[in-house]
Amino acid sequence: MAFTGFIKHDFDTFQLNELDTRMEAIQTRIQPKFQEIGSELVDYLSAQLGNEVYLHIARHARRTVNPPNDTWLAIADNKRGYKQHPHFQVGLFDDHVFVWMALIYELPYKREIAKSLIEHFDDIKQLPNNFVVSMDHMKKDSINLKKLQKKQLERFRDVKKAEFLIGLQLPFDDTRVTDGDKFIKTVKDTYDKLIPLYRIALQSRITK
Repeated sequence: MAFTGFIKHDFDTFQLNELDTRMEAIQTRIQPKFQEIGSELVDYLSAQLGNEVYLHIARHARRTVNPPNDTWLAIADNKRGYKQHPHFQVGLFDDHVFVWMALIYELPYKREIAKSLIEHFDDIKQLPNNFVVSMDHMKKDSINLKKLQKKQLERFRDVKKAEFLIGLQLPFDDTRVTDGDKFIKTVKDTYDKLIPLYRIALQSRITK
């Protein structure tokens, strides 16, 4: 079944207060759509990258009290997991969708990857002006790429919990979110622009 877009009902999931209620809504409203999106993106990225990648859908298994404020799918070149690897994400908060190339704090070679990104800082700044950067995947906060400075990448290098995610944030009512075909095209276009950075991160992981 083809992905037809996200609707307000999906985002309203994050207004449900109880853990079990919100988790059930994530599983029934959002995760089937993640499966549809992810299946197409895995095929696309495998072809673009020339190697196999794997879909991971967040299960929030460690949650016992507080319900998750967001949920996501991740695509990585490791079948067992994604957190310790450069990966791509698509996910939802209550008011927007995020489309990231993600480097999070669990990366074993985070320092080496950060050094490579700093060396390619000028290339990062050449990405589209509507791209944004997040330094913490748990928060909504982001900065516009135009405002990114080397000191943020240096923090990513030097601070254990610091992260670096780059891509797009789209409001929940944007037609690129509510129209399935537009959404898939937007995500693919975004990833096309981020693949060079992803390759840099992979190479740093492999060679260090």
